[in-house]
Amino acid sequence: MMEKQKNFVTRFAPSPNGWLHLGHAYSALLAAQQAAQHNGAFLLRIEDIDTGRARPHFVDGIYQDLAWLGLTWPEPVLVQSTRFAVYEAALASLRDRDLVYPCWASRAEIAAAIDAMPGGGENWPRDPDGAPVYPGLYRDISTEHRQSLMWRGGGYAWRLRMHRAIAEAEKLNDGPIFFTEVSSGTPQRIDVDGHRFGDVVLARKDMPTSYHLSVVIDDADQRITQVTRGRDLLNATHIHRVLQILLGLPEPQYFHHALVRDVSGRRLSKQAGDPGFRGLRQDGYSRDAVIAALPPPLGTAASL
Repeated sequence: MMEKQKNFVTRFAPSPNGWLHLGHAYSALLAAQQAAQHNGAFLLRIEDIDTGRARPHFVDGIYQDLAWLGLTWPEPVLVQSTRFAVYEAALASLRDRDLVYPCWASRAEIAAAIDAMPGGGENWPRDPDGAPVYPGLYRDISTEHRQSLMWRGGGYAWRLRMHRAIAEAEKLNDGPIFFTEVSSGTPQRIDVDGHRFGDVVLARKDMPTSYHLSVVIDDADQRITQVTRGRDLLNATHIHRVLQILLGLPEPQYFHHALVRDVSGRRLSKQAGDPGFRGLRQDGYSRDAVIAALPPPLGTAASL
């Protein structure tokens, strides 16, 4: 068992675009358990930057479901949609250092460019999550061309110049970048390899942030010492460490827990239409019964 950390702070940060399912219950309870073990704090954050999908009744549902699980958290709760100016300021600092650039390429344009490459899309490199790496269509255009496109308007994304960003981050870090993973019980150093992701999107013309940008800023502002989240976000940590260094933000430790899966081995997700666990409690299941249905160390189920 790891030694207790002083001033330990972790968080549960759901997006209000659906009902919480048992995977969320596992993540929230595990984070709270970690906080209790370190005599620390468990925070709740509402990650609602996707304003097109976020709904007030899902926010209410988050509060109700977590309270039913017996969880408590300090008020006020940080709500990302109230902090766009904070994210815009961070993006502006990256723009001023020429670490991001505007990209007008649509998904269809990107796919067509990749298919036209030698070997086509089948042989094109993919990032750790399986998506084709952006081919840099607007990265190296002239200043005049870029200014002309800006004047014309239209939708565009702000992409991180990954090669330049990593070089700058390593310079600021006085050496290679890494993060510390503690989910095994023993701290493990994982070397950062952001190049595999290519020039990731950090914001869009009409949205001054992305998950990557907002999460590192909010973790710093909330003084998070351990980021507790699912293993599906482990790869994203490579991007987050680069941004933390570029923005002068503190480095938390990371606890990427196993994902809750159904009997077929598929991980639960809102996108797949997995029902919320509120349905279980409305059907008469007790809190203890719901927790028992979760995998260890909280429950006893191998799968659902």
